[in-house]
Amino acid sequence: QVQLVESGGGLVQPGGSLRLSCATSGFTFGIYAMSWYRQAPGKDRELVARIPSAGGSTNYADSVKGRFTISRDNGKKTVYLQMNNLKPEDTAVYYCKAQYSSGWNAYWGQGTQVTVSS
Repeated sequence: QVQLVESGGGLVQPGGSLRLSCATSGFTFGIYAMSWYRQAPGKDRELVARIPSAGGSTNYADSVKGRFTISRDNGKKTVYLQMNNLKPEDTAVYYCKAQYSSGWNAYWGQGTQVTVSS
């Protein structure tokens, strides 16, 4: 069955870094666009970053541009989110999402908590 398993979250001080990973199985990873979303308490889930299946450019939310980097390793069927210069407002549960194309069913992971606090 399809599985997306996020890891790498935790507690970090402002200005610190974390690297999230999303290990996948059960679908043809290489042809799916992958995204990271986040949801803070009391707020809607929002897109953080997206990377297409092959070629093309990555997309980022304005709030994380220049600080976060999304990447993927098709051989390991894993997508990553490198987060630098973290801010308290980055505190949220982070989810990875796989979607073949807009309008197709999407697969979601269970989420990993990121807390930025001194």
